[in-house]
Amino acid sequence: MPGPPEIDPTDPAVLDDPFRAYAPARERGPVARLAAPGMPPMWGVLRHAEARAVLSAPERFALGPASYAFRLDVAEDLQPYLRTVQEMEGPAHTRLRRLVAPAFTPRRAARFRPRIEPIVQALVDDLVAHAADGPADLLPHLAHPLPMAVICQLVGIPPADRARWQRYGTALATGDGGRFAAAFPEIVRDARAAVEARRRAPADDGPGDVVSDLVRVHDEDGDRLSDVELVALVWLLVLAGQTPANLIANAVEALLAHPAQLAALRADPALAAGAVDELIRWCSPQLLTIPRIAVRDVELAGVPVSRGDLVTVVVPAVNRDPRVFPDPDTLDITRAGAAAHLGFAHGPHFCLGAAFARVETEVALTTLLRRAPGLALAPGVRRAPDGGTWRLAALPVTL
Repeated sequence: MPGPPEIDPTDPAVLDDPFRAYAPARERGPVARLAAPGMPPMWGVLRHAEARAVLSAPERFALGPASYAFRLDVAEDLQPYLRTVQEMEGPAHTRLRRLVAPAFTPRRAARFRPRIEPIVQALVDDLVAHAADGPADLLPHLAHPLPMAVICQLVGIPPADRARWQRYGTALATGDGGRFAAAFPEIVRDARAAVEARRRAPADDGPGDVVSDLVRVHDEDGDRLSDVELVALVWLLVLAGQTPANLIANAVEALLAHPAQLAALRADPALAAGAVDELIRWCSPQLLTIPRIAVRDVELAGVPVSRGDLVTVVVPAVNRDPRVFPDPDTLDITRAGAAAHLGFAHGPHFCLGAAFARVETEVALTTLLRRAPGLALAPGVRRAPDGGTWRLAALPVTL
């Protein structure tokens, strides 16, 4: 009996349309072998049920420092700031999530919406101005600056510092370990400054900023976040908070390529929340989750996995699994059950900022469609070849 298929996730055919490229392997079985030059081999989980099982079982498949494609060579005194909630497991992870989760609830995200709306309005004004005489690229005028502006408001990063944080995020997103390590002293310095500013002057109650909440937070036993934990969390939030840029761009392109769905959302903006989940399912920019490490020899959907092997979830495959999503290649913003997608992962490491990303994307789409009734794709839409993210390099539109 043949073993799991082998797939090169950097193959141009895969990068061009990963949703369809992984489908034949998914229908052969739940697991494939992922291998490419310069990348450690990994097991790729292709089906939804098996993916949820992997993401929910840190006792079998754990995150950790070795999970990352590169390790940072930074000074010893900065090493503690590399230990983030994203790579913790066990009691340490449980404790940190318990302390920080109240700042990231859907209710908290909804209360922050009034601060997102004027940011979107200003950026759409800029897009409209640039499109007055012809096509304008939606990426630099809306999709890219919006998440940076929102996360910096959320965390309390001054506007003057945002361009620097954008550079930090680019270094991390591209997997350039040397570039990121070189910037890491500045990253820690800037994150520490944000924490210290909120310790001196926390924002008032109401839609303030998350760092103020985290500075004040303590549990019933009086446990608080340490300064190192706060600084590590701030830099992770600011850099991870830039990722909705690709989701917003993909979502706009998808709607413009599906006129009936676009018309339905224009006619009933109340569909926006469900539409965001369906768009995450249908065109999530994330291709592979951060790899887990097999803690011991295990069997994964009948495939023997050795202790120390890397295991990742292939997001475009599981989000189009017909066992969970009927007619999965059809975009349907009224789809029941779209929220079962794994675009924000699952289990103990479910994305902390998911509620904020949903609200941000919803506001961006509804505002754009309301302000630009003639919005349409223009020639020159291009995708960027990227093994980790399904993203656009250019999204010209006319209004």
